[in-house]
Amino acid sequence: MEQLINELKVRIVEILDLAGASPATMDADGPLVGGTLGLDSIDVLEMVIMIEKDYGVRIDNRELGEKVFASLRTLAAYIYENSPRLKK
Repeated sequence: MEQLINELKVRIVEILDLAGASPATMDADGPLVGGTLGLDSIDVLEMVIMIEKDYGVRIDNRELGEKVFASLRTLAAYIYENSPRLKK
């Protein structure tokens, strides 16, 4: 799971072009939206597209998205549990 969290940190910094953000300093348990990264709904949409493309996991409603994007750890857990591309 930690490997997936680290991979997500790198991907998020890359796809969102977060200037000044470093994967090494991202808190896996801190809030993703509205937290220190300053992510907004457009950023979440970009992450949803990346997650579907890279991991084959759909996040297709707002209620689920709010739970999944609570933190990097909750996002990684959801991907890990639902991705057909990750070996359990």
